[in-house]
Amino acid sequence: MNDRELRLERLIAAPPESVFELWTEPELMVKWWGPEGYDTPAHALDIRPGGHWRTTLRSPDGNRVSVSGVYRAVDPPRRLVFTWGWEDDNGVRGHETEVTVTFEAAPGGTRLVLQQQTFESKQTRDRHGQGWSSSFDCLAMLAG
Repeated sequence: MNDRELRLERLIAAPPESVFELWTEPELMVKWWGPEGYDTPAHALDIRPGGHWRTTLRSPDGNRVSVSGVYRAVDPPRRLVFTWGWEDDNGVRGHETEVTVTFEAAPGGTRLVLQQQTFESKQTRDRHGQGWSSSFDCLAMLAG
């Protein structure tokens, strides 16, 4: 793995079917999506191969950012693949990465593995790593 790829792994104390549902049921996803302290006031999710998705995150100070993409693979309850691009204030998407999330049964629950590539820089990768890690904390609390 190089400095423009991110890989995170987390054990979530729930079966793969439940964890997959937390990623694919909009009412559940918005409860954990985004770093701690953020909420998701707007979302549109068409969770099928070729389906578009978009979420708006609101920071604790009220700033909003939107991110969107397209689902490339939806394989319940094992794998999700989707593109990821932040939008500017005019809705124009920036650099696009691809996210692959796998859900594997493991002692104590589900081994969740996220891989995201290819970032423009190591700094961008590191910021995403911090955001996903915080989001996974929220996901684990909701799942457990």
